[in-house]
Amino acid sequence: MKSLIAGILLVLGGSVNLLGQELSPYIKVTETTGSITALSEGIMDALRQNSFEVLGTYQPANSKSLKVIAFTRNDLKNTTVKVADRGALGAVLKVGLVEKEGRVTVSYTNPDYLLRAYLRDDFTRHQAIFDKLSKDLKKALTSVGKEFVPFGGTVKADKLKKYHYKIMMPYFTDPISLAEYSSFNQGLRIIRQNLKSGKGNTVKVYELVYPDKQVAVFGIGLKSTEDGESHFLPKIGVEHAAALPYEIILQKNEATMLHGKYRIALHWPDLTMGTFMKIMSTPGDIEDTLEGLCISSSADNDSR
Repeated sequence: MKSLIAGILLVLGGSVNLLGQELSPYIKVTETTGSITALSEGIMDALRQNSFEVLGTYQPANSKSLKVIAFTRNDLKNTTVKVADRGALGAVLKVGLVEKEGRVTVSYTNPDYLLRAYLRDDFTRHQAIFDKLSKDLKKALTSVGKEFVPFGGTVKADKLKKYHYKIMMPYFTDPISLAEYSSFNQGLRIIRQNLKSGKGNTVKVYELVYPDKQVAVFGIGLKSTEDGESHFLPKIGVEHAAALPYEIILQKNEATMLHGKYRIALHWPDLTMGTFMKIMSTPGDIEDTLEGLCISSSADNDSR
């Protein structure tokens, strides 16, 4: 009887600990010498050898000391898109490389943290898939380093599905509508054309398209020195480079983005209000830039 009671208490205790577990948005893999170029090539090789697909790379804030690698895998992208409310935003993970004083820190977005936030109540339904993904990702990156230390602030696991920074601040479920089109194909064409031309001083880092689902996600670098990444990133922390690039998601005939006051806070959860105030204009600046990418420069009434 005593052993049975002890077992029950152990199970209950484990459940309580799980509910109260604090998660961080990033996992540090290593801090090492070497060039960002050489390290990123090694990382991309390691990802590809473990069935991950590299979607694109870029240097946030136009900085040679920063690099981001965006990647996915079939199980991740095919599962997240099942969540109708912008679930495909969770389909792309990133590795960030940050060079300081001759040493490069390699980190990646924590799937457990990001997917709990983006998939909310649907996370647990697919958790076994995500647990395997996290394990495989860690295995793939052991060729680069073996630290695997969480960092970047913490949020309780059970709070992520309803995360917001402060009272009256937006949630995941408060997206910003950027444009509506006559069809998915029209929206896809307009956004692609604007990115190809570099409209708004932007660059396409990646695109992930599900033609049969009429869903597309675009990762977009914000190159403006006045109000882009080089303006806000140094103020809130380049160590979180794997938070970038920002995304537009097109679902059927509507393009939306996550509210900057939600998305920035989620990826920098330890920001003080004082620091947040230093980038007070940034959420609106990003919205203006991404909205511009969703609007045709000329009349486009093709409903195909």
